[in-house]
Formats: sequence, structure tokens, C-alpha cells
Amino acid sequence: MGVQDMMKLYYSRLFPHQEMYKWLAYGNDGKHPRSDAGYFQRREFCFTLDGDIFVRYQSFKDAGEMAQALKDRCPSKIDIGPVYNVDPQRRAAYQGSGQGFSPVERELVFDIDLTDYDDVRTCGKEGHICGKCWPLMAAAIKILDAGLREDFGFHHIFFVFSGRRGVHCWVCDERARKLTDEQRSAIASYFAVYKGQERGVARLALSLDDHPAVKRAYELLRDAFEQRVLPEQQLLMDEQQSQAVLAYLPTDGLRDAVRQRWRGVTDSVQKWEALVEVVEEEAKALEQGNRKAVEGQRARKATLKCLKDIVCAHTYPRLDMEVSKKMNHLLKAPFCVHPKTGKVCVPIDPENAWEFDPEGVATVGSLLNQLNSMTSGAAAAQGHEAWRATDMSTAVDTFRSCFLDSLTAEVKAGLAEKARVAAAEPTLAW
Repeated sequence: MGVQDMMKLYYSRLFPHQEMYKWLAYGNDGKHPRSDAGYFQRREFCFTLDGDIFVRYQSFKDAGEMAQALKDRCPSKIDIGPVYNVDPQRRAAYQGSGQGFSPVERELVFDIDLTDYDDVRTCGKEGHICGKCWPLMAAAIKILDAGLREDFGFHHIFFVFSGRRGVHCWVCDERARKLTDEQRSAIASYFAVYKGQERGVARLALSLDDHPAVKRAYELLRDAFEQRVLPEQQLLMDEQQSQAVLAYLPTDGLRDAVRQRWRGVTDSVQKWEALVEVVEEEAKALEQGNRKAVEGQRARKATLKCLKDIVCAHTYPRLDMEVSKKMNHLLKAPFCVHPKTGKVCVPIDPENAWEFDPEGVATVGSLLNQLNSMTSGAAAAQGHEAWRATDMSTAVDTFRSCFLDSLTAEVKAGLAEKARVAAAEPTLAW
């Protein structure tokens, strides 16, 4: 079976069209009197066709039209753009008019790619992903999820495996969808503790007295670093990585003391514990050696900061900032198939982020094999939702339970409130 035939079957029998429509319509399906029936049709979709042909500004009036277009065109990739003030397919009719053509809504999105961690992982580079480096992605999910909920008060957030080597985050609260580019940039900057490399050392927006959000993140990241990253990556058993870690220590004396303590140690976690002991001993000595208590505490904090620098340099989320800053930025749709790996872009439950297995993600081939193994009676019973008898069912259930169900409930409540307000308005007498 050719790739196009496989994708035609995938989009016709396995892709969850109704769930995608239910999400992106945000209750504006025309069934409620207060809904905006034209809302979904103002959403931009971009198809990538064979030969890397990009077809932007696609739009559909409903789930049925979207499903038919996917089946007919079989895109190798689907990207989702913003909601515009007019139907994007008819944008030419508005150019030069007073109405113009511009985005008015777009989910707040984040993109994290494992290639940006190549300097701190030993299991592979570039497109590689495995269970050993996945904790870096899981930590990023945990930090983003906590920050977006606790610090910004967002509720409707979901994470998606990109299909190859990264994670996408979608924040879908109405307040998030209506953020300006400047506000999006400010939120992205809030999470930009990691600011790249300079002379082999990470540039980090950390201080001796950190913001409570950074303190919260550091507590989570230190556990992740000690319990998951170090054992999996064995960073300190790699000579180059060991030297990179030592570069964060503030003095040559500390580095020499750690090297001395490392002699004969053959485990990465034990080497880290030895490093921590040396740093803490030095910090305690500096505190006790200062006559003034304030100066002693400051010297202690300054020394201990290197531990925080090491942990955050290796595990703090490394965001693709440009993806988050602009309302009109495209981002790959959930449930589409990555053209290079054949893996489906499945949602991730943030509560179980550590347990997610990027190597075990369903591929379009495995799903079609499951579909082919169904009996004719079972297939008929599933109807248009044949995916229920495959591993796609787990992915859709995660999407619903972690995100869509609560979003739908809030949207319905909002429409009901609009109806109540409209009914309460006095009728004008002419």
C-alpha cells in the first residue's frame, strides 16, 4: 500500500474530525442561538502536500467539509493558524477595503525541541529521541503546566508530542486566545530563564534571591535532574560533560576539590552527590568565616548558586521563542502524522508526563494494521469512528479527559450566560 493510500485511509477512518472541530469551533457550531456560525470558517489551515508544496489559508465551514478536504488532498502535514476577521480563502476580496485582513484570535502556543538540548544529552543528537532523553521533555511539560496554571491562571491547556523529537503546548482559554503579540512575547519571556550558551556555559536569568516561580521550578528540576536525567544520561561519566559541569563552579579551588573527591567514583549520581557535598562544605565555611552574618549568608548563597545553575542549565525548558510571540504563527495540528517517522502527534497527559514513551507512539502503519485486523462486524459497529478499536482510542481519550471535556463545559456555560444576559435586556418600545 502506497503512502497516499495509507493517508487516505487514515484521514477517512482514523483521524478524529469531530473532536478537532469541537475544539476549534469553541462552541460556535451554529446550534446555540448565541454562537457565531461563521467562527470556524475564519480559521486558517495550512496543508503541506507532496513535494513540500504549502497551501495556506485553507478554511472549512464545518467538520464534514474539513474531513472531505483531508481525505481528498491527503496532506503530509497539517498546520493550524489563527482565526481571522474574515474567511481566509476570501482574503483577496477584502484587500484594499476598510475592513482589511488580519488575525483576531489564536491560541497561545509553545514549541520545545530536543535538538536544543544536544549539548546536555549523551544518548544522541539532532532527530534522536528515546526514553533516556525524554525526561528533559517531561520536565519542560511540568514547568510550563505549573507556570501557566498557577502564575497566569489559565485552565485549558494541552500538550502534544510533535511526532518526532519535541512537544507542543496549546493554551486555549478565551483570555489566552485574545492576547496581543506584545502580551504573548511577555509571557514567553517569563519562561525564558535559559538564554543560550556563552563560552560553554549557559546564560541563565537567575539571581541569589529568585522569583517564587523560579524557586518552584528549581525544586521540581532538581528532583528531575537527580532522579531521572543523571541516571539515564550518565552525564558525569562523560569526560566532556563532566568538564562542562565543573565550569559552573565559581573557583579553581572548588573544581580541584571536586576532582579529588571524584577519584574512584564510577557512577554519575554518586559523582553529583560528591560535588554537592564539596560545594555545601565550602558554602558553610564561607558563612562561618565572615564576621557579619549578612555577608556570610550572601557568600553562602553565592556559592550554592552554582548548583542551581547546573540543574537549570541542563533541565530548564528551552523554548522556541518565535513560535509563541506572534498570533499568526502556524503550528502542527494534533493527530496529524509526522512525515519522517510515521508517528501520530498524540496528546500527552501532563500528570503522567514522566511515563510517556516517545518510542511506543502509534504509527499510521500500526493503526491501519489494527484496523485491518478488525472483523467486518466490529468495523460496522464502530461506524465512522473506527479509531475506537485501535490505539488511537487512547490518544483521543487523553485529549478529551485532559482538555476537551472541561473546555466544552466552560464554553456551554458561557453561551448560556450570554443568552441569559440577552433575555434580561429590556425590549425597546417603538
